[in-house]
Amino acid sequence: MFWGDGSEAAKAAAQAAIDAVRSTDHFNWTFIALLALVVCGVWIPRIRDKRWNAVFAALALYGVHWFYEIMNAVICHFSGYALWHVSPESTSWIILVGVCWELSLMFSIAGFTAELLPEDKNKKIFGVNNRIVFAIGSALGFSLFEIFLASTPAFIWVYRWWGFLPVFVTTYIPFFLASYLIYDAKRPTQKKFCGVLWAVDVLLMLVLIPLGII
Repeated sequence: MFWGDGSEAAKAAAQAAIDAVRSTDHFNWTFIALLALVVCGVWIPRIRDKRWNAVFAALALYGVHWFYEIMNAVICHFSGYALWHVSPESTSWIILVGVCWELSLMFSIAGFTAELLPEDKNKKIFGVNNRIVFAIGSALGFSLFEIFLASTPAFIWVYRWWGFLPVFVTTYIPFFLASYLIYDAKRPTQKKFCGVLWAVDVLLMLVLIPLGII
């Protein structure tokens, strides 16, 4: 499934996702187990070992991800449907219309793929800086997997013009570019970028959630 099909079934599934935002009807204990595994198994070891470049790379990707999710929810509020929705039956908790608890935890650690980057940040692959090549490659991998997700009841694309190609170009490439470029940045730049990005995300949620927009 490369594109949304605009079908009545897709619209009904999307509406079910909209109705289930922040509902605890499907809550289960995997919520706690997954959180513990991500925090204790992934984040704490890197913080303990002071692998700050990787930590900031992960924070950058996760912050960009949340900005996109907020914008996706805003689009849903004003146009009727989001660009992507998650099904309530597939998750223990929908946080915003396009992101569930499990998906959010995955994105919280996706930026650690920066640790696979070549040590030489200036090395070129086919004449292109390796950071850009790796960002495009990671984005392509995530986009291909999203095609599979969109073919299941768990993930819903409604708009016929939204699908693999716009996801790849406008969503995942910026995610990984932010992460991989911040990985190499000087510490003040890392702190400033992530600090401003997360401040914007938090401010938007503090304003838009009470207003019922997201």
